[in-house]
Amino acid sequence: MGRKIKGFFFVILLVFFAAAIWWSESLRPYAAAEEEAEVEVLTIYPGMQVSQIAEELESRNLIRSARVFRYLAKLRNVDALLRSGDYSVSQALTPQQVIDKLLQEPEMGTVRVTIPEGFTTEQIANTLTQKELGSKATFYQAIAEEEFSYTFLAGAPAGEKRLDGFLFPDTYFWTENAAPREILDKFLQRFQLELTAEAQARLQSLNLSVREWVTLASLVEKEAQMPEDRPVIAAVFMNRLDKKMKLESCATIQYVLGTPKAKLYEKDLQIPSPYNTYLHEGLPPGPIASPGHAALEAVLYPADTEFLFFLAKGDGYHVFAKTFAEHLQNQRTYGDS
Repeated sequence: MGRKIKGFFFVILLVFFAAAIWWSESLRPYAAAEEEAEVEVLTIYPGMQVSQIAEELESRNLIRSARVFRYLAKLRNVDALLRSGDYSVSQALTPQQVIDKLLQEPEMGTVRVTIPEGFTTEQIANTLTQKELGSKATFYQAIAEEEFSYTFLAGAPAGEKRLDGFLFPDTYFWTENAAPREILDKFLQRFQLELTAEAQARLQSLNLSVREWVTLASLVEKEAQMPEDRPVIAAVFMNRLDKKMKLESCATIQYVLGTPKAKLYEKDLQIPSPYNTYLHEGLPPGPIASPGHAALEAVLYPADTEFLFFLAKGDGYHVFAKTFAEHLQNQRTYGDS
């Protein structure tokens, strides 16, 4: 009996020492010396949580343990004190020093740019140009020519539409002399945060590629005005895809037109374009805008409904129908919007 007790305490002691060594190792800087350390720019986005920051820091070899970083940050209530912006983080910093840096004023971001949900690539380019962050020509050149290693861009077409839908809408901070590639990369880094393990698993269960996900979400983003309508509109599109019905999304016509119209006419629905979902079955060739988190989430978790039609009521909301007869009745009631 005595040997068993001694053995038990010996195991406990070993576990304790192993934990102490792990903890001590986790508190060390990633780089042993300043001259060996790499310095990277870490962007804190509005609403970003310490858990996300910890994973980002660990994945970029700026800290040794996301778990330890989360614990230290919780002790200092970092979530409530974070400020959006860019921070330069060296591999020579300890986790405590990284936290100290993140609690200071952003040191690099001088130009604040907010990209709303549903902006097209052209609208984003115009916004950046208005903020004097380069020109539209250099922006589009970077889209077409720069190399980006993100796996979610697999299958993207060459040319100026290559990053459509993946320039994630959010508030960003850049230095005044930020290069076009740096600006684009920050958009793509932000989109990467949406592609969580849960999202990837859900896409697999829905049999959707990332590109199909973003394309569908862009339609939802442009069609829906009210939050509660998003998952229902997503369900309508997915139901129509399952039944091999044309999506007949007015948003795709507005995209083809370039300059939106208050009201579409029959001739508009006949415009020859692969993006015209009144003429072609299935999804358009790519996203028609940059969807936000809520639209992306609506596609991952569409409403459980058999609706196949929706109609704008004119008050921001939509009315839905299961049959074409019901849809016609809605048109008579609310007008064909």
